[in-house]
Amino acid sequence: MDREVRAEILTIGTELLLGQTIDTNAAYIGEQLAAAGIEVYWKSTVGDHDARIREALRVALSRSEVVITTGGLGPTEDDLTCRAIAAELDRPLILDQAVLESIRRRFTERAVAMSPNNERQAMIPEAAAVLPNPHGTAPGFVIRLGNGRMVAAVPGVPSEMRPMLNEQVIPRVCEAFGVKTRIRSRILKACGITESALDETISDLVRLSRNPTIGVLAYPGEIHIRLTVKTEREAEGDRLLDDLEHTIRKRLSQFLFGRDEERLEEVVGRLFLDAKATVAVAESCTGGLVCHRLTNLPGSSAYFVRGEVVYSNAAKERLLGVPHELIAEHGAVSRPVALAMAAGMRQTAGTDLALGITGIAGPGGGTTTKPVGLTYIALASDDGVTCREYRFLADRDTNKLLASQRALDILRRHLLSHQHAGQN
Repeated sequence: MDREVRAEILTIGTELLLGQTIDTNAAYIGEQLAAAGIEVYWKSTVGDHDARIREALRVALSRSEVVITTGGLGPTEDDLTCRAIAAELDRPLILDQAVLESIRRRFTERAVAMSPNNERQAMIPEAAAVLPNPHGTAPGFVIRLGNGRMVAAVPGVPSEMRPMLNEQVIPRVCEAFGVKTRIRSRILKACGITESALDETISDLVRLSRNPTIGVLAYPGEIHIRLTVKTEREAEGDRLLDDLEHTIRKRLSQFLFGRDEERLEEVVGRLFLDAKATVAVAESCTGGLVCHRLTNLPGSSAYFVRGEVVYSNAAKERLLGVPHELIAEHGAVSRPVALAMAAGMRQTAGTDLALGITGIAGPGGGTTTKPVGLTYIALASDDGVTCREYRFLADRDTNKLLASQRALDILRRHLLSHQHAGQN
């Protein structure tokens, strides 16, 4: 059985604390460590301050076997990571001639003069194992401590950090601590169901399943079900994940649309290609977001024919043929207008399917009878024209995103229903 290895991620940079840079490194490191069977117990962020970096490292080493730092290995005065680690571990910095030559060679190859401060990047803590950086000037390093701890420092630039982590740091950690178990995850994505309803549907599985375990994460417009398994054998892990996924799919079949990195628009695009069907979209409150998502895929010209952003009443009348009297009687945000938009769009574009979307994105424009977030989405097809009403309760951007998500899901369900009907 593997020895338990507690890992901690320490991201360094004042810009992270100020919110000027989003900390994507920690998420990536955590994901890669988990995949390698190394569990991350803590994550900390500290600014470019020597004493605070040292304190954060001291705390991390008091509770974790492996500490991975990222950031602060550059040549400038505020790049303090290397110096702080060396000072906290009471190891002098020593000029590494091989590293210095590597840095000089990199500048020579680029025909750029090397600044004197780049020499700082060749100062490595005594007895540290250097991690070469073929993608930049900042080398990383690993230090093995006598108390069974390990510190690894990698650059903060993602394109430099990622290969160094995967190719050098993680293999060293696995070898040092005898890690054989691998942690693998699979994400099932659902939409068209509330988080509470989904939880109620699979709550017994969440409660009773121990390996794989189940986690439920809610995002705007969709819910992710994360299945995580621990095993030494890849085939066994796949079997356990497949069995649990099969059980979940039997309960949530119509709501599940994809796995792992799949996006809803990708799934819809494949269904259109399989059906050899075409679509056009008339949007008001979503401002072209549905068209953007449908066309943000290679090969989308095979099914997407046309889109119109008909924000004004005049545009709805002139471009889609929505009767003026209909808008006057029911208002632009209404079921009858959405139905007319979808029907008019399908007729003018000559497509198999057409959407009509109208609503109040907010934050203003709502009334007692028509509150902010009220949205109508209509679908025109050979089966006729149908419309659904939604009431989103978020800010403007999120309301638009939720409306686009529902619109794509309407297309998905329609295409699937006809696909199944054709198979019967």
